[in-house]
Amino acid sequence: MFFQIKSYLQFLWHSKNEHAVHSPFVFNLLTKCFYDKKSKPEYAILKKYRNSLLANNNTIEVTDFGAGSKVFKSNTRVISKIAKTAGISPKRAELLFRITNYLQPDTILEIGTSLGLATAALSLGSRSIGIKAKITTLEGCPETAKQAQLQFQKFNFNTIRSEITEFSTYLQNCTLNTEHFSLIYFDGNHSKKATLDYFELLLPTITNETVWIFDDIHWSPEMEEAWKIIKNHPKVTVTLDTFQWGLVFFRREQPKEHFVIRT
Repeated sequence: MFFQIKSYLQFLWHSKNEHAVHSPFVFNLLTKCFYDKKSKPEYAILKKYRNSLLANNNTIEVTDFGAGSKVFKSNTRVISKIAKTAGISPKRAELLFRITNYLQPDTILEIGTSLGLATAALSLGSRSIGIKAKITTLEGCPETAKQAQLQFQKFNFNTIRSEITEFSTYLQNCTLNTEHFSLIYFDGNHSKKATLDYFELLLPTITNETVWIFDDIHWSPEMEEAWKIIKNHPKVTVTLDTFQWGLVFFRREQPKEHFVIRT
C-alpha cells in the first residue's frame, strides 16, 4: 500500500492535462475521448451489467494463474465481491468504452476476462459505431469464464469469443498464425515476467494503428520496471501513463514521446 501511495504522489507531481500536450494526435485523443464528459446511453448498460453482478451472492472456486490478489485470501470467492473489488471501476469502464468508440478497432483481444466488466465496455464501444468488432477474451479460470459467458448471453454481447486457455500458449499460436488485433487490453497477469513475455509474443502482430492498454502499471515495483522497459522499446513511439493504465502506440509517423496524463 505504501508503495502505491508513493507512486501516486509521484504521478500527480509529473502529470499534465491537454494544455501541456503539443502532439496533435494525443491532444485530440484527450480532448475528444478522455475528457468527453457527455453522458452516453451505453453507460446505463454498463451500470446494469455491473449491478447484476453485485447482486449475485453465489460463490465460485477461482483458479488464479496470475500474480495473486491483494484483497482475497481464499480461492472461494463471492461473485458480488469479485465484481466490487477485482473488476474494472465504473469510471474506467466508461473510459474504455470511449477509447474503443474513438479509435474504432476492428479486432480486439482482452487478456484476462474476469467477470467481463471490461469486455462489456469493449463490446459496447465497438457496437456504438456500427462496426461490431470481433472480440476475443481470454480467461484461465473455468468458473470465472463461465460467469462471464452467462453475462454476455444475458446482455446479448454476441460478437465476443470467450476462450478458456493458458495465456502464453494462446498468444504463441496468435504469432504463428500472424493474427492481427487493433486493440489489446492486458489485464491477466500483473507480474513483470508475464507482462514482458506477452509484449514480446504479440509484437509481430502490430500495425501502425495498433493500441495496447496495460492495466495496473504501478501495481508493484516490478510492474513499474516492466512499464519502463515497454516505454523504451524501439518499436514503441507514444505512451500515455494514466497511473492505472499505460497506453502504447506504434505510430511510425510520431516522434517518440511519453506522456503522464491526469484523467
